[in-house]
Amino acid sequence: MPETSPAAPVFVPSTEPVLSDQLLAGIRSRAAGYDRANAFFTEDLEVLVAAGYLRALVPVQFGGLGRTLQQTVREQTRLAAHAPATALAVNMHLVWTGVAASLNAQGDHSLDFVLEEAMRGEIFAFGVSEPGNDLVLFGSQTDALPQQDGGYRFTGTKVFTSLSPAWTRLGTLGLDSSAPADPAIVWAFLDRADAGIRSKDDWDTLGMRASQSQSTVLDGALARPDRVVRRLPIGPNGDPLVAGIFANFEILLSAVYTGIGQRALELAALGANRRTSLKNEGRTHAQDPVARWRVGDLVIAMDGIYPQIDALARAVDERLFAVGPAWFAQLSGLKYRATQNAKFVVDTAVQVAGGSAYAASSELARLYRDVLAGFFHPSDADSAHATAAASVLGPLDLPAS
Repeated sequence: MPETSPAAPVFVPSTEPVLSDQLLAGIRSRAAGYDRANAFFTEDLEVLVAAGYLRALVPVQFGGLGRTLQQTVREQTRLAAHAPATALAVNMHLVWTGVAASLNAQGDHSLDFVLEEAMRGEIFAFGVSEPGNDLVLFGSQTDALPQQDGGYRFTGTKVFTSLSPAWTRLGTLGLDSSAPADPAIVWAFLDRADAGIRSKDDWDTLGMRASQSQSTVLDGALARPDRVVRRLPIGPNGDPLVAGIFANFEILLSAVYTGIGQRALELAALGANRRTSLKNEGRTHAQDPVARWRVGDLVIAMDGIYPQIDALARAVDERLFAVGPAWFAQLSGLKYRATQNAKFVVDTAVQVAGGSAYAASSELARLYRDVLAGFFHPSDADSAHATAAASVLGPLDLPAS
């Protein structure tokens, strides 16, 4: 008999939800307290880690849960409906593991260490946003100084660094201008245990308070050569890393704000059934035609956003897209619609619920503050519209200076 090699292991990810109703109920019970105290969601994070949620997008061959992006955005929507700030912050770790999984599936192993370290309990955060930098992924005000061994030292300030009290790895970018004729954007990962990294205790915001998205000061922070993952030209490009970040970030972010809208609709229905009307002989507002029209409007608004998120997440999972202007327009357009939609739903839910929603202690009041953060994430309204226009009109032809 000829010798046969052993069959390759078959990895079959589970399709059961990671987040149980009981787990989510506990998370909801803590959300108001975190917000009131402007405190990090420490206990929530412990529960999510124990449930394996931070390993959701890590492929099973690495030991993770092997969830698709489509499955994970559905869970993120549920999590955000219970605690928006917790979901928003966890998003950042999920984005990095999602990007790493996507690259691995394409045969690009440059971020495999992210998957391996996520399995060892490391928590990844984004050190991308900078004050006044509206180029976001395509430019930087942070200095990336090349070292003789191929590493880089980063110096600059990053803002909106979610998970600030807990992250252990920071994915970041900076500008290597050491060769003026060949400047480049450098992407790398920093280890929090190393010198030159400091978080500022400056997160005291209107909403999303539990995310504790503090500013991060980099002062010669070292990225080792094996943690330098890209050196790219300044400006838009279709590199798989950039495309992966853009897709995972925009879709997962849209899921978070859709979760806020989902909960606001639930609270609107509860409010309509609770409020009574003297004008209508003591009947509830659920029997009032105006209130019913408003709630119906919310149902229509929410029903329209779910399939959009689902479709784009599936497109990422199954590589049903071509990187280019139309794809970037779809992603930035989704984020814009999802955040605008959530704001509309929360605004209208407040009207339906009535004066009780104006109390600082009400859940709708917290959602009203939380949903405003959607305006500040990339792609913002200006960027989304410019990207959409460019997808059909071509690039803007600026006069020579």
